Amino acid sequence: MHTHVHRGVGLGHCGLIPFAVVLTIALSGCATDRPDPQAETSLTRAVGLAEAITFRTDSGPLDEPSVGDSLTLADAVRSAATTDPGLQAALARVRIAMADADQARLLPNPVLNFVLRWGPGKPQIEVSLAQDLIQAFKIPRQASAADNRLRQVAADAVTAALDVTSEVQERYTAVQASAALVPLLQERLSLIERLVATAKSRLDAGEGTRADVATLNAQRVELLVEIDGVRLTEREERLRLARLIGEPSAAATWTLDAWTSPSIGDQPEASWVDAGLQHRPEVQAIAWRLKALGDDEALVSLLPWEGASVGVDATRDDDWAVGPSVSTPIPVFDMGQARRARVTAEQIEARHDLTLARRKIVEEVRVAFQTLAASKSNLSRIQSELIPLQQQRRQLAEDAYRAGQTDVTPLFLAEQDLRVAQAQSIEVERQAASALVRLQRAVGGPGVAASMANSPTPPIMPPAATDAARQPVSSAHRNP
Repeated sequence: MHTHVHRGVGLGHCGLIPFAVVLTIALSGCATDRPDPQAETSLTRAVGLAEAITFRTDSGPLDEPSVGDSLTLADAVRSAATTDPGLQAALARVRIAMADADQARLLPNPVLNFVLRWGPGKPQIEVSLAQDLIQAFKIPRQASAADNRLRQVAADAVTAALDVTSEVQERYTAVQASAALVPLLQERLSLIERLVATAKSRLDAGEGTRADVATLNAQRVELLVEIDGVRLTEREERLRLARLIGEPSAAATWTLDAWTSPSIGDQPEASWVDAGLQHRPEVQAIAWRLKALGDDEALVSLLPWEGASVGVDATRDDDWAVGPSVSTPIPVFDMGQARRARVTAEQIEARHDLTLARRKIVEEVRVAFQTLAASKSNLSRIQSELIPLQQQRRQLAEDAYRAGQTDVTPLFLAEQDLRVAQAQSIEVERQAASALVRLQRAVGGPGVAASMANSPTPPIMPPAATDAARQPVSSAHRNP
């Protein structure tokens, strides 16, 4: 009987438990239990939902149950976060990484070889039970690398949740803006139609001109075209929103929330930047990637010895012959240098990616913060000063036209300027709302943004990941 043994194998015939068995059992117990990344909890906290996001094993129907005749922004975010297939696929990838982490803790199955030879004399029997010894040494580091990649995938799932949430908020804001613009344009159309009637009456009385009637009719047709365009835009945005909340076939005629002015509290820009650097899942994912690459670097040292085995050889002819055996590769050609260089390059790449991600976070937070502040200031100026002045100007021009003191040109210009000011108000409202959405996304989600009203929340990134992000590859390659 010929036996190569590494882990959990005894030779009952000879009453031996090789040293390799004890060694591999001890090594296999060195790996800690797989961590639970609690991806659903992290997603729920980042999005700021009261209802927990759950992993769905089924693919889901084409259309989720209807949300009803009204759709608040909170309901839209909740429906999207809990039913989005892309987010569920991200959670499935977390399960894949969990399975990989479990697999990394397992030793490969032993290989049994049985040889029976016939010839002169009695048949000869050789039996070998072999297992890779180096694989046992690799288990702790392999498990650590798989755990870190599991945490990386969990951070990627949070990124997917934030992307879904911000897209829903953007679409919801677009529908609000279009819905607010239609009544305004219809009001302008009503005024133009009254002016057309007045111009025709003056023309019939011999006091007006055909040019006035033609100009006002052209303005009326332009308004009709613009109203149709805004209605089409609103319809398109509603259909996009319907798909995002899981109801692509819905009529999408919900009543939406009334517009409310966005607020960011009294936190300075620097606090928002710090929150973004601390909570963004993209940074966390790169940090865990660096940790995994550190484990890969440690595993490279065992690469030249892969395939080595230690065990017991036993053969039987007339009697049993038993003795220890060692099988090992000779590291002549492959010393692991190529793999070591690859891991080092991957670490350098990840550190540059980390610097790039941090710089982009600072940019995104600052741009969104300053856009929101400027938009709110402009909105206040337009609503409190510009629109009242343009309304007064339009009223004076209309009174003068009705009294026959001027032609239609001053009224037409006043009406145009008022319409531009009111459209500016709606556009700036939408700009402010979009800036708030981008600011929430830039700091790590609505949950983090909501906490900024009181005090910053504890960092999501564990200290181990932060240390990995800061540790240099070598003295020649440091994080910029």
